[in-house]
Amino acid sequence: MVPTVEWKDGAVRLLDQSRLPGQVMFLECRDYRDVARAIRELKVRGAPAIGVTAAMGVALGAQAVEGTCYEDFEKGVEAICGDLASTRPTAVNLFWALERMRRTLRSLKNKSLTEIKLELVSESQRILEEDIALNRKMGGHGANLIRDGQTILTHCNAGALATAGFGTALGVIRAAWAQGKKISVLADETRPVLQGARLTAWELMQDHIPVTLITDSMAGALMRRGMVHLCIVGADRIAANGDVANKIGTYSVAVLAKAHGIPFYVAAPYSTIDLNTPTGDAIPIEQRGIQEVTSLFGGQPVAPEGVSVLNPAFDVTPAEYVTAVITEHGIFKPHELARIVRQ
Repeated sequence: MVPTVEWKDGAVRLLDQSRLPGQVMFLECRDYRDVARAIRELKVRGAPAIGVTAAMGVALGAQAVEGTCYEDFEKGVEAICGDLASTRPTAVNLFWALERMRRTLRSLKNKSLTEIKLELVSESQRILEEDIALNRKMGGHGANLIRDGQTILTHCNAGALATAGFGTALGVIRAAWAQGKKISVLADETRPVLQGARLTAWELMQDHIPVTLITDSMAGALMRRGMVHLCIVGADRIAANGDVANKIGTYSVAVLAKAHGIPFYVAAPYSTIDLNTPTGDAIPIEQRGIQEVTSLFGGQPVAPEGVSVLNPAFDVTPAEYVTAVITEHGIFKPHELARIVRQ
């Protein structure tokens, strides 16, 4: 799998996911503002990948901060963090990564600015490496939930493209496939930006894992016909009570799964669990531009000009619809997460 994000030759190199599956192209960001723009414009997306990219954006921006004392340097880095924080409001991994970079900066107060700049780059690399490692652990735990011959429904993209590598929901599927289980995947197209059609189907085909693309409206009918055995999705933020924010349409899948007695699992790292957000009602939901709904990638119109549009990028699935949450530390019921994370 091609790298989603990496530090290369003093720049942040990103796979431009807006070009997939037609083109595999990379963006070379040499200014943190380019990193912020890439996050905002969905060139890179997926909560863990956004977090890793933001950390690298801080490290990149820090290289250009001028000043002779720590206090001035800290102000410059804080401004960079503020710009990056404004890019996407829902994915908590973004804010988690920025705070980790701030803590690293504060711990280096007595170092030279040259040393601090180098260490910020190193810290962003550690965040990347840790993300891949915890995704593999998550995959190992979650694979035990999948039996040979089962078909898994997934929504949006929670694979290597949405992380530093391997994936959360797709990481579980990859791990089950690696165990030799003969499984197959149904990938929702995931309107309006088609992350399932463009990204999930592409990823799974790269790994030769059987995948069938379906429209979002087909899920219930296929469940009724017994064609879905379990659902696995990722998450952009999990509230303290276990409510889950994920790509718009996830709630519909969860309700359908419950109605048909099908397990609905969420795969997400601890960094996605936000204990400062008590319930899903407090999770900010990003509202995106109308053109994502009214046209195909800003080109061919698919709706009449001037029509009113709603385009929330995420929805919230109440904890009661979630069978369990798969994390790097094991599998837990939604109501158990707050207690376990605090330990």
